[in-house]
Amino acid sequence: MKKIIKSLLASSIILSFSSFAETSLITNIKGYSVNDGKLTQFKAIAFKGDKIDRIFGQDEPLPDDADIKLIDGQGQTMLPGLIDAHGHVLGYGLSLMRVQLRGAKSEQDVVERVQLFRAENPELNWIQGRGWNQVLWPEKSFPTAATLDKHFPNTPVWLRRIDGHAGWANSAAIKLANIGAQTQSPQGGEIVRDANGEPTGVFIDNAMDLITENIPSLTRSEQKSVLLTSMNALAKLGLTSVHDAGVGSMTLEVYRSLAQSEQMPIRVYAMVSAADEEFESLMEKGPYQDPRDKLVISSVKISSDGALGSRGAALIEDYSDLPGHKGLLLYSDAKLTNTMKMAMEAGFQVNTHAIGDNANKLVLDNYERLIKQTGTRNLRHRVEHAQVLRLVDIPRFAKLNVIASMQATHATSDKNMAEERLGSERIKGAYAWRKLLESGAIIAAGSDFPIESANPFFGLHASATRQDQQNLPEGGWYSQEKMTLSEALNSFTRDAAFSAHQENQIGQLKPGMKADFILIDSDIFNIEPESLWQTKVNQTWVDGVRIY
Repeated sequence: MKKIIKSLLASSIILSFSSFAETSLITNIKGYSVNDGKLTQFKAIAFKGDKIDRIFGQDEPLPDDADIKLIDGQGQTMLPGLIDAHGHVLGYGLSLMRVQLRGAKSEQDVVERVQLFRAENPELNWIQGRGWNQVLWPEKSFPTAATLDKHFPNTPVWLRRIDGHAGWANSAAIKLANIGAQTQSPQGGEIVRDANGEPTGVFIDNAMDLITENIPSLTRSEQKSVLLTSMNALAKLGLTSVHDAGVGSMTLEVYRSLAQSEQMPIRVYAMVSAADEEFESLMEKGPYQDPRDKLVISSVKISSDGALGSRGAALIEDYSDLPGHKGLLLYSDAKLTNTMKMAMEAGFQVNTHAIGDNANKLVLDNYERLIKQTGTRNLRHRVEHAQVLRLVDIPRFAKLNVIASMQATHATSDKNMAEERLGSERIKGAYAWRKLLESGAIIAAGSDFPIESANPFFGLHASATRQDQQNLPEGGWYSQEKMTLSEALNSFTRDAAFSAHQENQIGQLKPGMKADFILIDSDIFNIEPESLWQTKVNQTWVDGVRIY
């Protein structure tokens, strides 16, 4: 019977739908989906259970059957559920419970926010926060422990930079960690020091561990609460699936528990953290997928370098604004190669963080050699960020079947400092979406939340305009690298799904796909691109169930 129904649906015969007792039909919508590379428009969608049965074009008659559950879309716009291909779910949940420092205009502004937070949370033994960015401050220099010490002489304070690749501690935290002038910076990290060699309070990349290993870990119960808080908040933004970049073994256990008890509101494609102590045993266990397709653990996350804002991104030549400094590689050549090879041989997709042009070159060199050795071209390995590329490395993505997992809002956030760091020549290969697309590469879009806002419409706006939310710079920053809105939507839907081997399940609205979709307040294809970031999500549906 099901085959007969599908045959009838494929034809233009008027349907009775009498056998669709559980079919729901949402009408009165403006629907958009990039299906098989083409922008498709529709006025209604039918789904049964967790799968889509049919979409109805503008001129197609709608079924008239009493057994169909009719839902009035009230003229709203429907899109496929949006997919964030690079975020940090636990970190996002924690950010909702910590000092919010994004947009702070000065070092003193940060301190005042921490004071307000402390007044509201006097019971905390540690004060933690995230989001400061010294590039936005008048002096543009790193902060110091002394500024925090004036107000927090005894309570340890730890504030992560917006990119997560540097942290700012007060003296109480530094004292707990027993760090002084004689403490050596670890490989792949830097303790920022004053003229006397004493730590100033800023710790970069691997040096952050010196502080964080003294912060009490979350229990499993606490992690469960944070993950649920995070996933429900992400659903409200229109995200029906997220790729969690760098998940530790305890968090993976919590995810499995949530999936087995059917408590996960959205889908999670989890990347095993290569830095986890149990990494080798996790590789031996192999990939995992829960029967309801809410949780997949079949990829790993490796970080090869730091971030551009903290000058930790590994460059081939010196930073243009800091002669003698080329950034940080977080792995030795041998360890990076061995970690990648171990994951590939275990059947895991390898997703490697690379921001600087040196890190990207080294990662692509490793991929080229190891994909051939392990026969894993079809695993679609990824470069997370792919931020600063040599022009000669751009065609290598398509050639190697490697996906560029990129975050559009990084470009609009970094535009005020990126060219200072890189100079006028290297910037030509930075945030180079158009060059990558024209070379045949696939771009999977994300946000890197909580580093950037998790709101995917901020990413769609940045992709299509290369502007910030004040519509600056006029015409867009290096506007030749813009995406069209269809390309941007595709990068947040079908191509993000493709980057997780899920393109036959999610990312498009067409028969047989999962009924994951959202209803929003504006027709994004008929508004000014500059207004895209203001789009509001009214409803979010996963597996044919409204979750928001």
